[in-house]
Amino acid sequence: MTSTMPSEATAMQTIAHSADAYFHVRVLIGLVTGLGLARLLTGLARFVQHPSRAQIYPPHLVWVIFMLIYIIHFWWFEFGLSIINVWEFENYSFVMLYAALLFFITTLLFPDQMGDYSGFAEYFMSRKHWFYSLLAVVFIIDILDTLMKGQQYFFALGAWYPIKQIGFGLLCGAVMLTNNARMHTGFGLIAIFAELWWIASKFRFLDVS
Repeated sequence: MTSTMPSEATAMQTIAHSADAYFHVRVLIGLVTGLGLARLLTGLARFVQHPSRAQIYPPHLVWVIFMLIYIIHFWWFEFGLSIINVWEFENYSFVMLYAALLFFITTLLFPDQMGDYSGFAEYFMSRKHWFYSLLAVVFIIDILDTLMKGQQYFFALGAWYPIKQIGFGLLCGAVMLTNNARMHTGFGLIAIFAELWWIASKFRFLDVS
């Protein structure tokens, strides 16, 4: 009985330190994520506040909605990082890069100024290469983020997961080459429905087991 007490105490201490490290990382992730959500919500408010000046452009709007859903989901699924026992600075930097990339995409959707453009239609098409390139990186970098949580976590998502991520990454590369608004809107709607389905099927509950 007495011989197991130190090991049990050490195990509990390790778990406590792991939880503290995860909380420390999660706070900064939440800060960057919150900035992205605020950017999107403030931008959406423009359509209500100034409907004549900020006219809705369907391709732009559907991708704004997608990013809103994705960032909310990002904060949710990054709870899986809690299973990491020992944090390295490289892992921390990688996760922060992921969060910062999402924030940067929100600044592309809603820039600080629109004076050089007639509206979101002209602006979105002028930045489509940047937007879809960074979005493709997000789809691929998410695979690395998932692998960081362990092989068991990765394989639990099923074979559809890497296919979905790589497929959407390739579609980003294809759609950025066209100015067809219907294709941009259609791709955005597919991405929204796929993300909602993914959340409902795999991430409905906050659980890493």
